[in-house]
Amino acid sequence: MIKEKFSLEGKVAIITGASKGIGKAIARGLAEFGAKVVISSRKQAAVDTVAAEFEKEGLEATAIACHVADEAQCQILVQGTLDKYGRIDILVNNAGTNPYYGAIEKMPKALYQKTMDVNLNAAIYLSNLVHPYLKQQGRGSIIHISSIEGFHATAFMSAYNVSKAALIMLGKNQAIEWGKDNIRVNVICPGYVRTKLAAGFVEDAKTHQKMMDNTPLGRVATPDEIAGMAVYLASEASSFCTGSAMVVDGGLLNAPLF
Repeated sequence: MIKEKFSLEGKVAIITGASKGIGKAIARGLAEFGAKVVISSRKQAAVDTVAAEFEKEGLEATAIACHVADEAQCQILVQGTLDKYGRIDILVNNAGTNPYYGAIEKMPKALYQKTMDVNLNAAIYLSNLVHPYLKQQGRGSIIHISSIEGFHATAFMSAYNVSKAALIMLGKNQAIEWGKDNIRVNVICPGYVRTKLAAGFVEDAKTHQKMMDNTPLGRVATPDEIAGMAVYLASEASSFCTGSAMVVDGGLLNAPLF
């Protein structure tokens, strides 16, 4: 039955940047469909809070803090998951940052590097860490959370845009290299979602109105509207889907941009 293909019973999922926003919504969605979820973010207190919240709802969750730009902490995250559950089936690379908003020629090298380390390099490293276990199991799903900013240019967001564009291509390259091992890699590209990261756009009245004028659905998304796509890509319902960049933007890319 098609309905059964969406089940994640017995699966173990790591979600980075899962203490709030899109990451938390994805973690809850995967857990509601039966997955054991590992909630990860930089601060232990924050992930402990989310895991406790999920457990009160009858969902299985474990909290492991990890700053994804730190390779040693990434190793601890993966090993901690294996120690707890003995397997990994799903990796969601959601952690992201945008520390610089300004002209390209004035962009500090340190902030450019921070953007790449968190948004792109961490996804490469964590994927490589889980790859041997997914290969051994003969299946697995990796999901990168990119953005529509990976498809079009936005003034004063160059490092973020470049990192998100690269994340899309990373997913495509991993898909063609790892498909033989039945490891699927897909990318979700949200439009504007009501999160802390997008607050500057969503909460500014002038910018918000421009977005609404160009978004066919006429509104900003909520984090849980991204979670459904993640459940699909994590589950056997998408068993023939790999190397795809799934846009969830209310139709914004189909309309004239700002």
